[in-house]
Amino acid sequence: MYGEPALPPDFVSLPYANPDAPKGGRFVTGNNGGFDSLNPFIRTGSVPWQLRFFAAESLMGRSQGEPFALYGLLAESIETGPNREWVEFTLRPEAKFWDGTPVTVDDVIWSYETLGTVGHPRYLGFWGKVDKIEQTGERTVRLTFNVDDRELALIAGLRPILKKAQWEGKDINDSTLEDIPMTTSPYMITDFEANRFVTLTRNKDYWGKDLPFRRGTHNFDEIQIEFFGDGAVLFEAFKAGEISYMREFNAEAWATKYDFPRVQNGDVIKAEIPHQKPSGITGLVMNTRRAPLDDIRVRDALIHAFNFEFINDTITGGRQPRISSYFSNSILAMGDGPAEGKVAEYLAPYADILPDGALEGYALPVSDGTARNRANIRKATDLFADAGYTIQDGEMTGPDGTTLTLNVLLRQGDTETATVVDIYAEALKRLGIALNVEVVDGSQYTSRTNSFDFDLSYYRRAVSLSPGNEQNLYWGSEAADQEGARNWMGVKSPAIDGLIAEMLNAPDQDSFVAATKALDRTLTAGRYVIPFWNFAVGRIAHVKEITYPETLPIYGDGVDWMPHSWWYKGE
Repeated sequence: MYGEPALPPDFVSLPYANPDAPKGGRFVTGNNGGFDSLNPFIRTGSVPWQLRFFAAESLMGRSQGEPFALYGLLAESIETGPNREWVEFTLRPEAKFWDGTPVTVDDVIWSYETLGTVGHPRYLGFWGKVDKIEQTGERTVRLTFNVDDRELALIAGLRPILKKAQWEGKDINDSTLEDIPMTTSPYMITDFEANRFVTLTRNKDYWGKDLPFRRGTHNFDEIQIEFFGDGAVLFEAFKAGEISYMREFNAEAWATKYDFPRVQNGDVIKAEIPHQKPSGITGLVMNTRRAPLDDIRVRDALIHAFNFEFINDTITGGRQPRISSYFSNSILAMGDGPAEGKVAEYLAPYADILPDGALEGYALPVSDGTARNRANIRKATDLFADAGYTIQDGEMTGPDGTTLTLNVLLRQGDTETATVVDIYAEALKRLGIALNVEVVDGSQYTSRTNSFDFDLSYYRRAVSLSPGNEQNLYWGSEAADQEGARNWMGVKSPAIDGLIAEMLNAPDQDSFVAATKALDRTLTAGRYVIPFWNFAVGRIAHVKEITYPETLPIYGDGVDWMPHSWWYKGE
């Protein structure tokens, strides 16, 4: 994106991969819930989330060792126009699908056009910025863009490439569970049983096994995804040795629950993985498409009523810091106090429409840590009164005389968030607000969130040190009304849209950082999410038979590191 990639043209392997890692062994991971599709590229169905990452490839691959850097994967070379108004990829002649047939320019064009028009909503935004896609040589394809956006040349390299011939005469969105997409990835889906397991087998004839970008990665012969009813059952399966690892997101559980016999005798190893990535946002998202959550005063009141310090102490033992903004824990995070310098310059054109605190400075409310949270409850009452609400006969009543009732939608098996919501419901009860909890299975949860059928729901959006066009998908106005989009809060803000555009077209790194800080201020001050705690370090308990290199990527633990850079070492 800026400057030169860190690795030279003749690099041997990615710095966080072991080029001498042995191949072999089995890696078993666990999911909650079930699945009714194995096609992660379409709009319908509940799909094992890993398949987007384990069973697909793109023209370029992302390095987890540096932000904003991609390297050739299916493409052997990349060229761009002087202003990145177009990008041209030349395919590697050795690139092949699982069935051994070569990847053609026709496959690439079909994949972009199909996913960009009828595929999952995550692909639609990029396609709208493509003026044309055309074959320019036997193995070359060029995309020309219709907007100024420096990142589009990189995003173009990250679309999954599918086999056109597999879908001739078929509508890809009508695919059944048996219609497994043909790709070029190192792992092939070789077996499954609905809602029970999916087996991926390493393709020993994988076309890219000698690429420096792939050397030392994808080392397990088999990856098994097992499905369990809820998190408690999954943890018991791990304790019994049925799955290979557990990612633990609760510091209290990490300190107290991982003392079972297999840890004590060394069969299970506890590893803490540091990282430099931003916090992202995790918490309860408020759907502003629905009144009264469209009123920032009501959202502010609900944030004040959320007694984070007490909840955090109850659930994590107070061991995990709170997320303070969407990019907290990184150089992209908004600063304390009033906006200054370039950040203030980026915010200035939107001064009249910015939420309170974006320019002046905003910080989440802090309680005294007791269960009563008196000061913040009083503030919440005042905010509700300002929005026209009064407490009548013990119930929070709106200007139209109706009592305030809110619904929280949760996925079955999410016991930790259910505990958070139970505590929160007691606080809201003191304000005369009923908080109803709906727990649904994975399929219903996907359907309900895709159609934005909730008041509040658990929300997690990870962000990187190289944020880009995905920000439009997360909180851009166009995504607010797009079914299946990731703008769950439904925010439509010219300021947010404009700041994302400034970030995408920043001429240098300093301008990019300032624009992102300005965006962070606007999102955080908009009070769209009630934030939980930050996952400041990755915590992985794993069986002793698997291991990873000493050199870690700057992003720490993630789906592109585990299991891709791990290997089986046996006893």
